Amino acid sequence: MKLRGTAIVTGASSGIGMALAERAVRAGWNVFAVGRRTERLDELKAKVAKASGSIATLSLDVRAPQAAKKIVRGALEAFGGIDVLVNNAGGVAVGPIAEQTDGALAEQVETHIVAPLALTREALPSLRASRGHVFFVGSGVARIPVGSLGAYPPVKAAVRNMTRIVRNELRSAGIAVTYVDPGAVATEFMTRAGFAGPPPALSATPQQVARRIFAAFETRKPVVNAVPWQTFAVAIGEAFPGVTDFILRRAPQIVLGDGPLPVAAKTEPATLVPTSAPKSETAALAALMAPPDPLEAALAAQATRMHKLNMKMSYVRSLLVPNRELELGDVALGWAGMPNKNERALTNDVLDALAAAGLLEHVQPERYRVPN
Repeated sequence: MKLRGTAIVTGASSGIGMALAERAVRAGWNVFAVGRRTERLDELKAKVAKASGSIATLSLDVRAPQAAKKIVRGALEAFGGIDVLVNNAGGVAVGPIAEQTDGALAEQVETHIVAPLALTREALPSLRASRGHVFFVGSGVARIPVGSLGAYPPVKAAVRNMTRIVRNELRSAGIAVTYVDPGAVATEFMTRAGFAGPPPALSATPQQVARRIFAAFETRKPVVNAVPWQTFAVAIGEAFPGVTDFILRRAPQIVLGDGPLPVAAKTEPATLVPTSAPKSETAALAALMAPPDPLEAALAAQATRMHKLNMKMSYVRSLLVPNRELELGDVALGWAGMPNKNERALTNDVLDALAAAGLLEHVQPERYRVPN
């Protein structure tokens, strides 16, 4: 990974954008952080003041006139080049889509389609010079449309489609283009819109998603599924659209969370699985709605390697004794005997993933503690 590259991150005054900006600066990157809330950007600057990287901020709505030019010019003046552009800024205008004003609909399109494309276009000369990387942040609702979110689901579906087109067009210039499905994330995004947000058992943290995006700075993957089990669940729901729509009409809290909905978003009493659904569909959707095991969810990205190298989930579970301290070498020795390089690397990745999920605390290099 390029230690002193420069990344532009929009939507950096909260949630995923703020978490990603902080992670990148702490890893030695220069970050040009763009957001609408000046006080939040100032808080971010204070948090990373002693980090190895550098940060510059710009308080600006990406839909503002000449915003793309101002952002790119600011990044170039601060750091001299652009290696990564993360189009993360977003917003939702809640309510039935057929009742929204032209202005509300246009705002959604401008925020998620027009502004990211304008910023990408403006940054292209620098991205070509650095053979850089562009990220577009989508959503699970791009594949499973959810009511009460206005035009947000269809514009996120457009983002998913648009990313593929941009990737194909920029491939010859050596520019990587990545689509990010962040999953259901516990941020202010939904609460500011008037929803409670997804249930905690189904939510990822902004830090978890930021870790996945930042890892892709190096891997340059075309798609980042930040929470793999959620992507799998969405695929099941997408395979049975009629049943999924029925469930979401009856139980919108699966996505929107418990608590009051905006007045325009009326719901029927919750019924999780329709009795008329075929058994195969009912079973698939029952699995979809079941709360995930926190350990398995945290290790979803490592599951294939764990299976290949015979690292048992039961062994990892046995380590999670409250207040227990774990040392990487001891953990590797416990399941692999005399661990080779691959087995030790897997152990390191597993422990880091558990720490990112909050199941461990990273206290020293190669040392962890199980929270009480």
